[in-house]
Order: sequence, then C-alpha cells, then structure tokens
Amino acid sequence: MNENEISTIIIGIAIQIHRTLGPGLLENVYKECLFHKIKQRGLFVEKEKPMPLVFEEIKLDCGYRIDLLVEKKYVIEIKAVEALTVNHLAQTLTYLKLGNYKLGLLINFNESLLKNGIRRVANNL
Repeated sequence: MNENEISTIIIGIAIQIHRTLGPGLLENVYKECLFHKIKQRGLFVEKEKPMPLVFEEIKLDCGYRIDLLVEKKYVIEIKAVEALTVNHLAQTLTYLKLGNYKLGLLINFNESLLKNGIRRVANNL
C-alpha cells in the first residue's frame, strides 16, 4: 500500500471520528480513537513512536515522539488547538525528515469542519 492510499484511508477515518465526537476534546482522545480505527482496518500502526536524533553518528533521545506511524512509513501528527501554526507544520516536517519518511498528515480536530484542519505534509527527500 502506498502513501497516497494510506492517506485516503486515514482522512476517511478521521472524518468519521470527527463526525461522531465533534471538536473540543483533548488531543489524546482523538489519537486513541484514530489508533483503534486504523488497527480495526487491518493496518499496522504504532502510537507514540520514539524518534531519535542522530548527531555525529550518535543516536540521541531528545524526546521526539510521532503520534501515529502507519505501515512504518506514514506519519500522523494530531492536534486539538484553536488554529494550526507554522510550528505545528515544522514539527511534522521534522518527524518526516528524522525518520526519512515521504508523507504525513497534520490533523487539527478542533475545527468545526475537519477538512479545514487537515494538512498534507511532504518531505522532499
């Protein structure tokens, strides 16, 4: 399954969750629901995946953690904030670069219409 196919599935699941729960809950609630529904679809998903930084051939644990990593190649960063900022986008792009991943989604569940809170993020390897 390629990244675009994964993206389509994840967006569909996220919209389903948002329609059921609506905005206004904690980020962790949406993360747990998304994790559950992705697993239910039969995809391999990891939650709070540690993302070390390699500096001068030394692996450093700097506390970076990917919210969800799907099929070992697709990053999902979840937010429940008033508005997405360039810092949120930079955080997602950092995860893509550190893990050498191509694509990911930055999803803000605190939108009245979820499609306004979804950003596709690409790493130009």
